[in-house]
Amino acid sequence: MNVIWRTLLTIWRARRRLRRDGVIEPTSVGRVRVRTLPTDLDLLGHMNNGRYASLFDLGRFDLLIRTGLWDLLAEQKWYAVVASETITFRKSLELWQRFTVESRLLGHDDRSTYLMHRAVVDGEVYAEMVVRARFLRRGGGVVPLEELFEALHKPDNLPDLAPWVADWAEASALPSTKKPAPSIWR
Repeated sequence: MNVIWRTLLTIWRARRRLRRDGVIEPTSVGRVRVRTLPTDLDLLGHMNNGRYASLFDLGRFDLLIRTGLWDLLAEQKWYAVVASETITFRKSLELWQRFTVESRLLGHDDRSTYLMHRAVVDGEVYAEMVVRARFLRRGGGVVPLEELFEALHKPDNLPDLAPWVADWAEASALPSTKKPAPSIWR
């Protein structure tokens, strides 16, 4: 339950920063300060691997709000979902350790947007996660990126998607929800 309180606090802070500082560029690096709590730990006493994704969500909320995309999504009755993610761990985060969740848009292809999240301590990367996200309509269906960009007045400075990200997306994709995906182990 503690992540819901952190989420609400992050949303409140991001909205406050948006009012104070204005909209940030979509290519900006968002930063959210976090501390490892007892409820984040696994039996070995360091941050549980599953908790990273939940805390990286905080960075995504912050970035969505501060770039102005959050309000546009609400106005259009759209929302973002994670389609795939991969995380790599370098160092463990310990109890009460302060770290920063850094989040940045990596780019887009014809169907998805891609973000990078990092857990950073004193400028050093402890963990890094690549996320592929899609935008859906509350009434059902996918929002084509061209429609999203039209609503956003597509910024000219969106980064090109690095080839390794496109390769990762293709290699990690599951079949569409309209195709069978039987669980067969070989």
